[in-house]
Amino acid sequence: MSNPVQIQNLIYEVRGFKVMLDSDLANLYEVETKSLNRSVKRNIERFPSHFMFQLTKEEWDNLRYQNGTFRKDIRKYLPYVFTEQGVAMLSSVLRSKKAILTNIQIMDSFVKMRQWAIENKELAQRLADLEYYFKEHCRDNKEDMKEIYQAIDLLMDRTKPSKIGF
Repeated sequence: MSNPVQIQNLIYEVRGFKVMLDSDLANLYEVETKSLNRSVKRNIERFPSHFMFQLTKEEWDNLRYQNGTFRKDIRKYLPYVFTEQGVAMLSSVLRSKKAILTNIQIMDSFVKMRQWAIENKELAQRLADLEYYFKEHCRDNKEDMKEIYQAIDLLMDRTKPSKIGF
């Protein structure tokens, strides 16, 4: 079984959606990528464009280059990506016990990511409010405030995602 953190590292943002690559999903389900995609295509009516879509060459290149850990993946076809809803729909297409257990883990990872984003959004807003307050009320002590601004910037950087889409 995969670790939820490992699964979260396989979730990216493309076109404003949190998505997973077909090859990563196939690896988690322990099937070949072409087998996963074939199963999806046999049930294509279950996968509207906001559940699954094919990356453009530019999107694929950007994803590969922005994430230095991507191998030089040589593919005949551009990869498909699945949104959270698409991953959930995969459970109705891939009916093995492994697929069911893996889907549960993936769905849990999406939920944890949403919770993390909500928690950090509130923290980021509170830090921005604090920074605004200090800028407005402590203009005369700029040297004294420099350390506070640096600390706020450091905290803001820590709330930023470390990967594409996080």
